[in-house]
Amino acid sequence: MANTFPIRAAALFAAPLALVLTLAACGDDGAGSTVVVPAPLPSTTSTPTATPTATEIAYDVSPCFTQTIQGQTGATATLKGIIIPDTLKLDITRATRWPNGRHPSDPVVDLLLATLFLDMSASGQGPNTLANIPLDPPSNDKPFSLTFPFLATPNGSPQVASGTGSGFNFRTDADSAYVNVDRMGNPAVATALIRSPKKVEYNDDNPATDETDKYFAEEKADLGELFHLIGDDLVGLGLKICAKTS
Repeated sequence: MANTFPIRAAALFAAPLALVLTLAACGDDGAGSTVVVPAPLPSTTSTPTATPTATEIAYDVSPCFTQTIQGQTGATATLKGIIIPDTLKLDITRATRWPNGRHPSDPVVDLLLATLFLDMSASGQGPNTLANIPLDPPSNDKPFSLTFPFLATPNGSPQVASGTGSGFNFRTDADSAYVNVDRMGNPAVATALIRSPKKVEYNDDNPATDETDKYFAEEKADLGELFHLIGDDLVGLGLKICAKTS
């Protein structure tokens, strides 16, 4: 046991001695040299640049309601004249197609949406712009009837109400014989321009009330909201919109 300490002591001092010799060798002459420990390099992690907040586009939809629709004159010359009052208008002195009357095959929703969103004075644009996009079926799946009401029989076996729907004479019955269920003068109006809280009131109301502009503020607000949602997408497709932006 007498030799244990010297052996362990030599081992304990071996590592420090080797370190000193190594450090000394880094000097010019190995004697009295000062070892300089370099300072830590500055961090190279860059501070990320904040992404600028996108400026929200404001849409003025008033020009959409007042612009002249191609091929239209008189009361239906503008979008507002077409949808207020929301009725199916027919001038028998003019050729029939929406909005002057309607053929069963007229894609009325696509036609109306085009007049809601697009600049009708822009070259290459018109009421048929959206109808010409090959998304919808090109035609009805069944031929139309040649007699009133001209529509083909429905698919399947839909339930039919009993005791109603067969006693009307469209030529002689008074207005009081009818009950408003849904506005179908221009289908996209009640669907796209009247928000849920107003839909029941709008459908129950009389088109004569439309002429007082009762729902016009609602229609403008809803069209503005639709532009907020898809206005940039329409522009991205290369279409010129009727709303003014700021």
